[in-house]
Amino acid sequence: MSDVVTRWTEEDPDPQSRAELASLPADELAARFSAPLSFGTAGLRGPVRAGPNGMNVAVVIRTTAGLSAWLKDRCLGGSTVVVGRDARHGSEKFALATAEVLAGAGFSVVLLPRPLPTPIVAFAVRRLRAAAGVQITASHNPASDNGYKVYLDGGAQLISPSDREIETSIAAVGPAHLVPRSPVTPGSDELVQSYLARVAALPRGTSRSVRIALTAMHGVGGETAVAALRAAGFTDIHTVASQFHPDPDFPTVEFPNPEEPGASNELLALADRVGADLALALDPDADRLAVGVPGPDGWRMLRGDETGVLLADHILACAPPDPLVATTIVSSDLLEKLASARGARFARTLTGFKWLVRAGHGLVYAYEEAIGHCVDPESVRDKDGISAAVVAADLAATLRTEGSTLLDRLDDYALQFGLHAGDQVSRRVADVADITAIMQRLRADTPTELAGEPVHGTDLAELRGPSRTDAVVLAGSSVRVVIRPSGTEPKLKCYLEVVVPVSDREGLSAARATAREQLAVLREFAEAL
Repeated sequence: MSDVVTRWTEEDPDPQSRAELASLPADELAARFSAPLSFGTAGLRGPVRAGPNGMNVAVVIRTTAGLSAWLKDRCLGGSTVVVGRDARHGSEKFALATAEVLAGAGFSVVLLPRPLPTPIVAFAVRRLRAAAGVQITASHNPASDNGYKVYLDGGAQLISPSDREIETSIAAVGPAHLVPRSPVTPGSDELVQSYLARVAALPRGTSRSVRIALTAMHGVGGETAVAALRAAGFTDIHTVASQFHPDPDFPTVEFPNPEEPGASNELLALADRVGADLALALDPDADRLAVGVPGPDGWRMLRGDETGVLLADHILACAPPDPLVATTIVSSDLLEKLASARGARFARTLTGFKWLVRAGHGLVYAYEEAIGHCVDPESVRDKDGISAAVVAADLAATLRTEGSTLLDRLDDYALQFGLHAGDQVSRRVADVADITAIMQRLRADTPTELAGEPVHGTDLAELRGPSRTDAVVLAGSSVRVVIRPSGTEPKLKCYLEVVVPVSDREGLSAARATAREQLAVLREFAEAL
């Protein structure tokens, strides 16, 4: 081990990383060199720290050299590659190192001018017909993390076998300090302006009379989101000042994720204070959007499934012939019912936008329950919180002119399709082997009844083709539970849904009470796994 550590340290081009490794005790060094970061969801993600098991300049250089070699093997040498970054710790130097290695390998590199939302890289790859794009970001991970996200295929996240092939190519790269690098000058704002012009054209309605409260969650989306909303004609915008400017330490939130309980408290307080009609929360790299609404019991954040069906219906109202909408295996069943009623095709994919944007021809909208929305697949083949915010504002303004609200529209769906209520249980574990054991027990003794209803178990690991994944679905006529290991964290995730019939508006309150009772039973089951 000492020879490996010594060699890596001597070959690390970053003096700060070399000094860090020299100061570490033996047990920590062993952890840093236990295994290299591996490609997961779209690329790398891990703690910012020296050594092969962290995000640092040496790892970024070798990763980019491997990516460059892989692109050249596909006769893409000399083509354009877009590089962007967020404002996390290390992002600026990681993006510059990425750009310099690509330039040293002979690629034409477009380095975005400053920290910007991840969707702009996806947009730029498609706009420029680039061979690839790299965004340095860890999205909504803790402040200690950073990542390396790769786009291919016209701005979509990479999928297998490309990820494994690139990982093999990275393993063949020599010492980081010997990888050729050439200087790169950051580009202009031209691509940002093109993106804003595209987003400004998304609204389908004519009303702009809506008051908006918005938070950037200490990330890079604030300036772009406000510019996009203003370009689309929405001018009554109030922002959470303490969270508006990028801050890699995320000081006002325990986890910089709008889904986390309490993360949107400052946003909802602002929305209440200014009398807003709509509250919008971006995650730190602005590729996800959470929506908050006022109701009879005060402000609340909508679930991703609720926002998903609202945006889908709004987009389908003006969609071209034979449109397709898509969601994932862990999302609500409501979108499928809505699509059928609106004469649209429906697809369900594995979790992740790398699958959703490849759902099929004619895709006009896709979402996942984890507050990811793709409202303009023609220009951004990934989730995009900025464009979703503009479409959400358009929907809220349109409904306001009709004397209606987002919650009223959700009530309409409940009357037409039944009340769909959902919840999620996430169990964090210290040892990922615990998750494997839980899944094995579940497969060996699959329940046949949940919440007093017969259910049928489907093991998605036994399927063939693109639907195969490590997950178990338990479904009955009005209950559905999906259990799967998280793809990015040491968690077991359980997605719960119940459907309660509603005959009239007077019955909504009782239906919600029934749904809460049934979800409580499902939560008890999930927590006991």
